[in-house]
Amino acid sequence: MDIDYQIKFSKRRTITITVERDRTIVVKAPAGTEPQKIAKIIESKKLWLYEKLKNEQKYPETQQIKEFVSGETVLYLGKRYRLQIEKSNEEKIRFAGKFIVAATTADRASQVFKDWYKKQASIKILERVNYYARNLGVQYNQIFISDLKYRWGSCTPKNNLNFNWRLIKAPMFVLDYVVVHELTHFLESNHTPHFWTIVETQVPGFRKARQWLKENGVLLESEF
Repeated sequence: MDIDYQIKFSKRRTITITVERDRTIVVKAPAGTEPQKIAKIIESKKLWLYEKLKNEQKYPETQQIKEFVSGETVLYLGKRYRLQIEKSNEEKIRFAGKFIVAATTADRASQVFKDWYKKQASIKILERVNYYARNLGVQYNQIFISDLKYRWGSCTPKNNLNFNWRLIKAPMFVLDYVVVHELTHFLESNHTPHFWTIVETQVPGFRKARQWLKENGVLLESEF
């Protein structure tokens, strides 16, 4: 069985292989790398790639869709809070131990919640990035909170950081792990033992966070 993969060339020194959450295989390689060399590496990693691709828990086929009704629960920072629909002309979401939303927003509930989540993510993630950047002694350029589709976070050669806004639905220890993971790449580009040692010094429970994402990542993809 042949394996399809994408190649992204850049000014880097090593070759890395990533299986995205949509089962896309992405190979990042130094500019000028021979395609035959990449193909040989892919061939040597076939067993590992097959194991990744068949992981149904990590790559679910369906998403959970919620209803816009009072009593429904909404995920925020790892906890579920009750949704309360009110007759009101207020367009914004109010959060007070529960989500209070106007009934008039029913036809665009997903967008209303997405906007609210992105605003909260911008606040929380910026706080955590600044905190851990100081701890690690690194500097970043810009932070972008966006829809990364199949990644939780990424960093660029220009020291920009990208984070998936859906992370605001996860517990803080998970958010911290993703932040530290990306910042650590400023010190160690690859996932070497040294890389994970650095991560562990900042987030001792990083393995628990990785497991949480593996088992519950699909929850962050649901509506609201």
